[in-house]
This record gives sequence, C-alpha cells and structure tokens, in this order.
Amino acid sequence: MSEVSTVEKGYLALVLHAHLPYVRHGDRDDYLEERWVYEAMLETYVPLLLVFEKLTAEQVPFRLTLAMSPPLLSMLADPLIQVRFKNHLATLMELAVKECKRTTDRPKEYRVAKMYLERFREIAAFCGKYQFNLIPAFRQLQEAGALELITCSATHAFLPFVETEEAIRAQIMTGVETHERILGVKPRGIWLPECAYTPGIDRMLKEAGIQFFFVDTHGIEHATPKPRRGVYAPLFTEHGVAAFARDIESSKQVWSAQEGYPGDADYREYYRDIGYDLDWEYIKGYVHPEGFRINTGLKYHRITGKDQPKDVYNPDWAREKAAAHAGNFMYNRERQVEHLSAHMDRKPIVVAPYDAELFGHWWYEGPMFIDYLCRKIAYDTQILRMVTPSDYLAEYPDFNDYGRLPTCSWGRNGYGEVWLNETNEWIYRHLHRAERLMVEAVMTSDASGQVLTPLQERALQQMARELMLAQSSDWAFIMDNQSMVEYAVKRTHDHLVRFYQIQEQFNQGKLDDAQLTAMEQAFPVFPDINPRYYLPKHGHKVDVSKTYIAATSVRQEPVARVLMLSWEFPPMTVGGLSKAVYDLSRHLVLQNVEVHVLTCAAWDAPEREVMEGIHVRRLPTYQPNGRSDFFDWVFQLNLAMVDELARYAEEGIHFDLIHAHDWLVSFAAIEAKQRYQYPLLSTIHAMEHGRNQGLHTPLQHRIHHYEWKLTYESWRVIACSDYMKDEMIRHFQLPADKIDVIPNGIEVPPAPTESELQAIHEIRPRFANPNEKIIFYVGRMVREKGLDLIMEAAPAILAKHPEAKFIFGGKGPMLDQLKHQAWEVGLGEKALFLGFVDDATRDSLMRLADLAIFPSLYEPFGIVALEAMSHGTPLLVADTGGLGSIVRHGENGVKMYPGDVQSLITQVNWVLEHTKEAREMADQALAEVQVRYNWHRIAKDTLVLYQEMLPALSVR
Repeated sequence: MSEVSTVEKGYLALVLHAHLPYVRHGDRDDYLEERWVYEAMLETYVPLLLVFEKLTAEQVPFRLTLAMSPPLLSMLADPLIQVRFKNHLATLMELAVKECKRTTDRPKEYRVAKMYLERFREIAAFCGKYQFNLIPAFRQLQEAGALELITCSATHAFLPFVETEEAIRAQIMTGVETHERILGVKPRGIWLPECAYTPGIDRMLKEAGIQFFFVDTHGIEHATPKPRRGVYAPLFTEHGVAAFARDIESSKQVWSAQEGYPGDADYREYYRDIGYDLDWEYIKGYVHPEGFRINTGLKYHRITGKDQPKDVYNPDWAREKAAAHAGNFMYNRERQVEHLSAHMDRKPIVVAPYDAELFGHWWYEGPMFIDYLCRKIAYDTQILRMVTPSDYLAEYPDFNDYGRLPTCSWGRNGYGEVWLNETNEWIYRHLHRAERLMVEAVMTSDASGQVLTPLQERALQQMARELMLAQSSDWAFIMDNQSMVEYAVKRTHDHLVRFYQIQEQFNQGKLDDAQLTAMEQAFPVFPDINPRYYLPKHGHKVDVSKTYIAATSVRQEPVARVLMLSWEFPPMTVGGLSKAVYDLSRHLVLQNVEVHVLTCAAWDAPEREVMEGIHVRRLPTYQPNGRSDFFDWVFQLNLAMVDELARYAEEGIHFDLIHAHDWLVSFAAIEAKQRYQYPLLSTIHAMEHGRNQGLHTPLQHRIHHYEWKLTYESWRVIACSDYMKDEMIRHFQLPADKIDVIPNGIEVPPAPTESELQAIHEIRPRFANPNEKIIFYVGRMVREKGLDLIMEAAPAILAKHPEAKFIFGGKGPMLDQLKHQAWEVGLGEKALFLGFVDDATRDSLMRLADLAIFPSLYEPFGIVALEAMSHGTPLLVADTGGLGSIVRHGENGVKMYPGDVQSLITQVNWVLEHTKEAREMADQALAEVQVRYNWHRIAKDTLVLYQEMLPALSVR
C-alpha cells in the first residue's frame, strides 16, 4: 500500500466478484452454457483488463479488489477454453466485417458496426499478446499493486446450506489452494458465495489464513453488539476475521432498476441483438449450429426511453454519460465520507461490491465507467482514495469493533430463499447424503492405516470433485429463476450419479480405471484436490444444520506432548498465574495436545492426578517460614522438578518441548533443556522491575537476573501484552522477533437468567442502599494496585456524587492501612472492605457495580479488567502495562493517567454522569472479551507457536 495521505477523509473499496460455474465440456463445443465463458471474456474480463493495463501504463494510481472464483480461474487457464475462445472471437470478427458491409448505406448503424470490429480487433491483439491465456495479465496487475485478487469457495457453494463442517472446509481450502496454484499468491481475502455467512464459518476462514470477507449490509447492522462504526469499518468476528459490509448508497446508484446508471437512455440496449433481428439465411452461420437463434453480442440500439421505439446507439453519447456518471458517483462518495468522517474516530471505508459481469456484459459501458472513475479519483479529488480491504486493515490494525454476525446473504430478502425453495429444495437431501458418504470414505481409509493405491487415491479425489461440482450454488439459482433449468438439473443429477458410482466401487474394492479416467477427463478441475480436507477435526461442527456427522471414535495421536512448569496450579492459587496455566492447559488438551504439569504440592490435592485431561504431578517441598527462606524453597522446588524429569525419562515419557512459566521454575527448565535437549519456551507473566518500579534491593536484582536467564535460554518467549514485550526488549535486551505476544484469557460467564438476576439484586442490600452507585475494586491489597489513590480521590468524588459507594474485595498487606486511611479521610459507611470474597460474591458485585476501578501503578496484563468486561461492567483503569492495551479510552472503557489523583477523579465523575455511554462501552468490551480473549483462540495461537518452533509437529 502506498504511503497514507493525511488529506483524504475516507476510502472507496471497489470490489468486483468474477464468477461462472464450471461449464467446460470437453466432448462438444456447442453447449450454450460454455458460451457464457466466451461472452464474459469478450465483454467483461478482457475489456476490464484493457482498462487496467492502460491506467497502469499511464501511471494512473488506482486500487481495486477482484474476487476470481476457482471455476472461472480454472476455465481461463484451460488450453481448450483458450482455443475455443480464439475461434469464437474469429467468428465474431468475420460477422463484424460483414456487418460493416451490410450497413454501409446506413451511417448510424455503420458507425456501431465499425465500433464492434475495432473492439474485436483490439481484443484479439491483446489476447494474442498472452496467447489467449488471461491469467498472466491478472497476475501482472496484482504484482503492480493495482489489483488485489481474492478467492472464493471451490465451486461457489452456498455455504450455510452445506451440512457438514468437513465439506465447508474442503470448499474453502480447495478454493485457497486453487487460487495460489493458478495466480501464484495465497489470497488474503475471500468472497463468500452470495455473501452468505453463518456463525462458525469464520473459524475455518481463519484456519485457511483468510483475513477478511464481505457480507451484506444487514449482516453488520444486525450484529451483536451493534458496531459503533456501522458498516463503514470492518467488524471482527469471534475468530478474528474481518467482515466488510456492502454500502447501500453506492450499490443503489448502480444496481437500482429505477435509479441505476445502467438504465440510462443513452446506454446500449442489452436485449436487442442481431441474432434475433436479422434474416435467418444471413445470420444462421453465426448462431447455434442446431438451427436456433442466440445472442451474438452485436447490438445496434440504445435503451432510448420507456414506450419509445429503440433508437440507434450513439457511442459518443454513451461515453459522455459514462464520464458524467463516474463524476456523479465520485461526488456522492465525497459527500458521504465527509459526513461520516465528522462522526467517526477513523477514516470511513465505503465498500462497493458488484458482480464483475455487470461491467461490460450487462452494462456495456461499465468498463468505461470504471476507467473514468479511477482517473477522477486519482486527479480530481483530495477527499477520497481507492483502497482494498487489506490496505485498510494495514492502516488500522488495532482498536477494531468485535461482534457476532448473524446468518445472512445478499440474496433476495437477505437470507437463503433463492437457494432453498419449492423449485430446488429436493437437491439438498442428496447433497447432504453425499457429504456424509464422502467423509465416511475418507475417515475409513485413513483409519485403516494402509497406504492407498494410486487408483484408490484418484477415486477419492474424483468423489470430492463430483461432490463439489454438484454443490455449486449456480444450479439452485438457475432452478429458482427458471432460466436453464434442464441444464441445472442435469448437472446436479449427473455429478451425484457419478459420485455414487465411484463410492460404491471404492467400498467394494472394484474400481474401474477406464470409467474413472473418463470421469476425470469430462470435468478436469482441481487436479491436485486433497480429499483429506474431509477428515473431521476434533469433532467441532459449524452451526449450520441439526444433522452433523459424528466425530471419529478412533483415538487420534496427540499433535504434541508438552511439559508445563509452574510453581502454582489449582488448587494452589496465589495470583493469576495458577488459573492462566490451568486454562491454557485444558484448552490445549482440547486441541489434541498431551499436557503434563509439574508444580508444587497443595495440602488438599493428590500428588498425581489427571484433571480435565491434564496430567498433573505435585511435588512436596518444605514451605518457607519467611522471606529469608524464599530462595531456599525455590531451590528445593526446582530440585524436585529435576528429579521428576528423571522419573519421566525412566517411565519412557519424553516431551516435544518444555513450557516454563515465570522465573521460579527457571532452574529446572534450563536443566531440562540442557540435559534432555528439550526445546524451551517460556512465558513471562510479570517482571520484578515493573512490580517495584525499579530494582532497589539485592533480592530484586537477583530475581531480575533469573528472569533474564530464563528468557536468554529459551528458544522463544511469550509476553502476555505488548507492554510486557517492550519491557523485555528494554530490560533483557531480547530481540523483538524472539518474543510473541499471546494474551491471557478468560472464561466469559453466560448471561444470567431472569431468576439469577433477581437473586443478584436481592443481595444488594448487604452492600449498598438502592440509591447508591457502587464503585467496585477487587484484587490483592498491595502497593502496585494504586489503592491509596482511590482513598485520596474519594472525598472529591463524594462531594460531587454523594450517592457513590466504594466497595473493596480482597486481602493483602495494605488492607489495614487502607481501612485506616478511609477512616482518616472521613469515608465512614461510604467505604466497605469485604476482605476475601468468593467467586460467586465477586461476580454478583460485578453485575451490581456501576463502575469497576483498577488504578494500578503496574499491571503486566490485567486479568481483573477482563473479568469486569466479561460481566458487562463499566470499567476504569490506569493507562499502564497490559491494562493500557486492553482498554481503549472512550471505546470499551475509560483510562486515567497512572498515579494521577485528579485524573482518577475526573474519569469517575464522567462515568457516573454518563451512564448510557458507559453502558455502551461495557457492551463493546463484553463483545471483545468473547472474541479476543477466549481461551480456545489463545490455545490455538499457542499451538501455532509450538508448531513454528518444531516444524515436525505440523505434519503429525
């Protein structure tokens, strides 16, 4: 992306979706449906390429997004299609020459005939330059930075109506691989067929490396929570994939039957063609060889007006209108982004997606319109600039909205009725059965452990091809609009019949090589298709149907065996480390990682147990009586861990890597690395320098040294926040590329039921009067939490808001001091100290609180902030450490300057006075916690890091 200008107020993302069903027929060259390809090449794809190449040659800056479906790419790259298109173009050039002769005495028509002849010659010269293979032309424009090419699912299947996750994954992965194979670059974005989305698809997009997709307007407008930036910035889904929404205003100007540009009287009339208008004897050599009329592409009339005789097309008038409409479109987008930018915290992006075939095929002047539009935006405006979604994501990588999208599409009435109604519903029971048989065949062959013969492998590949071709959404669409129904029914039927033939032969072990070869040659798409995409992955299913395939009962080998070293682990819980290691471990187990944990003994817990799939060994040591014995106890714990490592070796248990948590286990971690050659990864959850705002004692310097030593010996280091990463770079001199930021997470509690809410409010009188506003703190009572700031600020806050009440939960060395300080400043009953609070009480108070407050001086991550966010509680934090990364002021909470009492007073007063805005921020915070800080995602990111450290893990 070029350097971002500081002038423009917003962006236009022009997105064209180029797709045709796979209609290549090797046995005959007279299929009407195959002509769809030649017409699209002649009227849309080559004219657009001519526009793009001319703009590039003239150094006109422009950026467009072009989605090219795998069936279309496959046909454009097919030598047979290229030869047939060349012959088709030669026939049309011959007809255009005849037309120039026929219309010599009719100047208006002659001018149009000559226009066609010149255009056909220009297209022939352009295609000849590429030997009629358009793929290199698209690749060059991508490499030049003019186009961003994105993919689509393998055969444009309507994904919400695909029954199994396995079949959805196969569609997505095959689409991505086909794109990369033909265009040479892995796509960053995808056009979901018909913009059809349903919850869960985003997870598979993430697995495929997809960063963004598109939905219709209502997909964003009906998201939960409702995005603050509306449809003019992307919404990130639960799995971190960006959804860009169609802008209604820009779409209306083009698509609308009443107001759209293509309906202008001066543009070419699509429905009057010489294939129907001229005498049969003259035209019969240029229509269908079986003796019926079809469109030739030569049309002489303009749209004219309603109820008027069609006038002859005037190219000059049409060109002037295209320029005027381009100017009008740009003007409207300028006004649009000017208005939006005044109300947004970032430059808005107006996403204008269209079917590519609109430009040229249906709207003959469409490519001309795009040419003028690109030039006008490049030279006639400083308000607007053309970008692609990737450009926008690069400019705004952080502070995005998160939410949950509903099922939606851009089809009729916004959902799926085009693809599922009385005309086409019969296909789905057959498609779904074929999906299940496909999964079963791949699972059975994989579970057998036997290497497939080449013939068996080809059979599975062909089953996948036939299933995917039958799943094309085009067939259901054609049945709905009643156009080429017989062809659509035949294609669906024939692909399924061939699928069942191969499936039966495969099961019986009686494959027919000749028959299989004939099927492969009939529709030679996806030559390297991978049937293994139909294998279930850990039993997870997308929420698209009530009927799912059961996950395999065959026990899978773990993808990795990892040993966690942590000095605390449940039930021993001192700080947040215990729960963080526990939650990460159990979610790694769900990712098929075999996790072992070494930790210190807890008096009421067994020395060995398997809890939620985690193999835990607790090691007894003597307990320190005071600070002077602290290092002795750490040394004893590490000796016990080293001894246990030897026992693992004696038992034949070996590990792929060691994952150490904080410096207290550094001795054992380094010993394991050096003695057993285990790769070492460490997570630093907090640093001694930050806890004490410097190093002031010999003990602190000593701890700092062991922290550094652990990170130095580690292959890779995990920081829980960007702040912690910067701290390690500064104080440990670690290279930035050695550190990966993976946050801690939280289990978001389910929304309380009505009865639970009632119970919560019934306990309120224990803590506050009905008219009091609760300001709640929970956590350790230690200096770095900034609690003395609350005491200093409380009198000023109460002076303005006497209804406020401060409630403190937690224990620690400062508890008595804080109670005394509250008495000194005269808080009286306005300060309530609860001491230790159990989880249920803490959660109830979070629900009741008007504000959760955490004015920490040092906070490497800030899990307590996530706890407040997970309950939908308005939040105030100090802008320090991980808290400063989690909370964005005015978006998902408010922030104060660290250590600044007046800043604390100002922000508390603002929240108490702006309850509506505070609740809206809390809703946004809840959505972000559910997406960005869920342990499932964090475990997956951690597993990816394991696999990057040890490539051998990736192939297990």
